[in-house]
Amino acid sequence: MLKSMLSLFGFLLFYSLSAQPTAPSEFPGIQLGVKFTPHHTVLDYFTKEAANNSNSIKLINYGTTNEGRQLIALFISTPENLKNLEEIRLNNLRNAKLINDGKVSSIGKKSIVWLSYNVHGNETSGTEAALNTYYKLMTDKNFDVLLKDLIIIIDPCLNPDGRERYTNWLTSMSGTNADTNPWAREHQEPWPGGRANHYYFDLNRDWAWQTQVESKARLALYNQWLPQVHVDFHEQSVNNPYYFAPAAEPFHEAITPFQRSFQKTIGTNNAKYFDDNSWLYFTNERFDLFYPSYGDTYPIYTGSIGMTYEQAGGARAGVAVKVDDESILTLKDRIDHHTATGMSTIEVASKNASLLYDEFVKYYSNVMSVSKKDYNTFVLRFNKGDENRFESIKKLMDLNLIQFGSGSGIIKGYDYFSGKSVDYEIKDQDLVIKTQQSRSSLIKVLFEPKSVLSDSVTYDITAWSLPYVYGIDGIASFQQVVTTPYSLKKESTPLSESYGYALAWNGGNASRVVAQLLKKKIRLRYSEHPFTINGKSFDRGTVLILNDGNQSRAELLAILNKAADKYNAIFTPINGGMVDKGFDMGSGKIRFIKPPRIVLMSGEGSVSYAVGEVWHHLDKELDYPVSLVNTSNFANIKFSETDVIILADGNYKFLRDKEMSEILRNWISQGGRLIALEAAVDQLTDLKWINLRKRNTKDTTDKDPYKFLKTYENREKDEISNISPGAIYKVSMDNSHPLAFGYPPFYFSLKQNNSFYEYIKENGWNVGVIKADQQIQGFVGSKLIPKFKNSFVFGTQEEGRGQIIFLTDDILFRNFWENGKLMFDNALFLVGQ
Repeated sequence: MLKSMLSLFGFLLFYSLSAQPTAPSEFPGIQLGVKFTPHHTVLDYFTKEAANNSNSIKLINYGTTNEGRQLIALFISTPENLKNLEEIRLNNLRNAKLINDGKVSSIGKKSIVWLSYNVHGNETSGTEAALNTYYKLMTDKNFDVLLKDLIIIIDPCLNPDGRERYTNWLTSMSGTNADTNPWAREHQEPWPGGRANHYYFDLNRDWAWQTQVESKARLALYNQWLPQVHVDFHEQSVNNPYYFAPAAEPFHEAITPFQRSFQKTIGTNNAKYFDDNSWLYFTNERFDLFYPSYGDTYPIYTGSIGMTYEQAGGARAGVAVKVDDESILTLKDRIDHHTATGMSTIEVASKNASLLYDEFVKYYSNVMSVSKKDYNTFVLRFNKGDENRFESIKKLMDLNLIQFGSGSGIIKGYDYFSGKSVDYEIKDQDLVIKTQQSRSSLIKVLFEPKSVLSDSVTYDITAWSLPYVYGIDGIASFQQVVTTPYSLKKESTPLSESYGYALAWNGGNASRVVAQLLKKKIRLRYSEHPFTINGKSFDRGTVLILNDGNQSRAELLAILNKAADKYNAIFTPINGGMVDKGFDMGSGKIRFIKPPRIVLMSGEGSVSYAVGEVWHHLDKELDYPVSLVNTSNFANIKFSETDVIILADGNYKFLRDKEMSEILRNWISQGGRLIALEAAVDQLTDLKWINLRKRNTKDTTDKDPYKFLKTYENREKDEISNISPGAIYKVSMDNSHPLAFGYPPFYFSLKQNNSFYEYIKENGWNVGVIKADQQIQGFVGSKLIPKFKNSFVFGTQEEGRGQIIFLTDDILFRNFWENGKLMFDNALFLVGQ
């Protein structure tokens, strides 16, 4: 009796210290289940709730989107836990071996559950469910018991820009009552849709790479907490039942038995609530745990129980829509389902808080141990010209809290570029990553030389090994190496007035410098051939800034010194125009770089993600002007003021129009440059004046009379024999061509399509080709493998005074395929100049 009275007293005391939570439906501007809540209203609601309930809520503004919207996270727990919130965080990082201060915490075993909503902007029930779940949690009669050993973190909207794009459009398309017909306009979201962020990036595939501002901000906060459980709330097709864990195969082999089993524990509890309400659901299908940059896999590879929950809905759902079985899917249904799984997950985590804590400690104790079956050391080999690549990969390591250093000695291991076992002596500027550190699992996943798939039916790409992504040779070794702090030595030559200056062309900061100098109207040139001057050797593509035609020497020197400081660029002075070897500065082999005036086609027919990759690279990385033009306005382009037109992946209506295609051809013939990527290349091959042709890959030798007799239940596996979801191939490069300047004689390309092309036979150059079976990593369908042999990948066609550049693979893939950016910049600044 006394115990019950004390418990009641504690409960009443808690609510006397905090105001009663306001129901979302009672807050101005929120109508749960009726209309979508604007982002500013969500912020107002949670800001006021945090102020009125400061004993149990802490709100953190952790970043800002490209369009200036706030990103927030809500921390919810008992007053005692909130008082010790910082100590709970520090203790969690101690358990994760990220802090080694020797302190022992006395706060007990506290676990953390992080709920993430609306990473895809047009999967809009997520934010509404976040509001509802918050209120359900705060008004739960067992709040103090439920959260005694638990911290709840709610991020109500990971992608406010995309969500506002969708909800504003939907509001403008809708009447007083929802039109439930799925073919009505309010269910037909136009290009580019609200799924992606401002630059049309899928933030759910950016966790590891952190190329976007929202991802960088979120992961900075996430890695300060490292929850034991993370749930990513999504929506899928309107006709699908609800999905929750356990996930489907393939599971990456880095996933532990406990992570697998606890998914089942949570899924079983979710199922109980869905069964009670007679709601349909499925598990163990479609959504696998392999690609490392999702909102479920990244948390798993950093010690969490990461899960995806998928509710029927998305862009076609609107506020209410009729589905295939003639029932009506409402926004209220979607909110209720997400709220149920959110509260169920909290319930399971609360009952198992101590177990989650202990397994988290065990996870990080195990990853620190030496494994005999796994690689224990990865060495990235530094070669002259790799400075930009090394700076880029170091930034990625820092963003993911991966430690690296220098080493010494001879190691034996797998050489990424040669594919052979070698003995290698570690050099001074090589970068060494040991797996005996907190981020061990993530390191092994990001650097694994070969992908091991337990099931070939996957939801995403199957290859991403960082040495191939960055174009940096490396060694994967079972040996251990002692490391010391790493520093990349840089040449430092103070700039003084000279005849001119040379800048090595190797992408990254070199491209940024060129873009900025061109914007300042600095006249630039590049060398088609290697040359030696004053005893120093320079490779093809070296950018030359000569005094001839430029500003005064003093003004030019000031601009270059500023660029050198900002971009860590190394300008080498040239004392005269005569070279020791090669071609002199006045030779026709020294080509002028005309500042390109660029048009990027966008809108209907183009793939928004692909447009976003190009747009982001130009706008955010190069900071170079580009005009985005809708495909419907192609005829209105002022071609006389355009040097480069870019066709990202897509299918363009104006290319199917004879008159429009002739306009394009005439513009190219007058000196224009057309850069076509992926499916745009495929579409160009249908034009008679294009010299690139698709290859006939039909098998005419197969005489098997039973080849069409297939088993229905295996139809999904049969289909993948003809696809390449994302594998890495070694492409042979002609690096004497400007498109391949800055590369060795090969390039590692991500193959995602099943289009094959013949070599260009006339008026063009086959710059990148696959000569033999050069698959390096990832899954390729068995029927596709032989078709890759002797196929065209990258090249150019001369058309009059202009150029067509064919890039059949996505060299800017999700903005993390760093080694492809140099090729794109070659096409932009060097080819055809």
